[in-house]
Amino acid sequence: MSRMLLVIALGAAVLGAGCSQVSKIATQVGVSEGAITQEEADSINRSVVAMEKAWTDITPEQEHYIGRAVAATLLASYPALDDAGANAYLNRLGQTLALASDRPETFGGYHFLLLDSDEINAFACPGGLVLVTRGLVACCDSEDALAAVLAHEIGHVAGKHGLRAIKASRLTSALTIVAAEGARNLGGEDLARLSDDLEGTIGDITQTLVNNGYSRDLERAADTAAVAVLGRVGYNPRGLESMLDRMQARWKPSGPGFMQTHPSPRDRLADVSASLKGFAPLEASTVRQARFAAALDGI
Repeated sequence: MSRMLLVIALGAAVLGAGCSQVSKIATQVGVSEGAITQEEADSINRSVVAMEKAWTDITPEQEHYIGRAVAATLLASYPALDDAGANAYLNRLGQTLALASDRPETFGGYHFLLLDSDEINAFACPGGLVLVTRGLVACCDSEDALAAVLAHEIGHVAGKHGLRAIKASRLTSALTIVAAEGARNLGGEDLARLSDDLEGTIGDITQTLVNNGYSRDLERAADTAAVAVLGRVGYNPRGLESMLDRMQARWKPSGPGFMQTHPSPRDRLADVSASLKGFAPLEASTVRQARFAAALDGI
């Protein structure tokens, strides 16, 4: 067995054990037997520590600050809408829905903000920061439909869908370190340069997550959660159906943002149709419709 394969096999064994102490014992044996050098042993141990961190549960406080960092990144590309009245309305509606969700409290609380963009998009940042574009609001013709948008994003937060992606990226980062460390110690200059390139991609994790969006399974979970929340508050869950219908009419698979990262509205409607059975057709309340129009007219 080559030295590189031996180190990779030893690394795989200790990573599977999930314990840095086991790693230290195993690498000490490897060094004492002359199978690996001390430098290689240190490399494996660093990789195991990284893997252990990748599996560490993120605390609510950490989730909050991760969400703030993601939101800050988004706001650098999507400016906030400067309309205090519209944002206050969005927050009143969002807070009401969040209280009825399966996760009514987060470390920093829920916050909702309109983005000054025609793009059809919304972002549920970890911890409860929800950003919604003007373009997506335009897909809503009633307060019930807008409530469906917010309930869907709250479903992502309550399900910690963003954290799933971040954990996966941290795991990828750790595996990158394994590859990079092995390459640095066991290869020549070309492999060392390759390891540097791999390590350099770790800083792009947040941007990659934003561009990739959520999977169809997680979108289905958020829509299902939205139907439940809307029913608890007293909104007609068919507002979700109305919003998706209008979104489908504007849908261009090659379009920007949301259209490239999410399942089509048609697919989402098919996935959620069973949950909507039994609900009456949507009839917008006069009071709600007046409130909706007064708050969002002109944006």
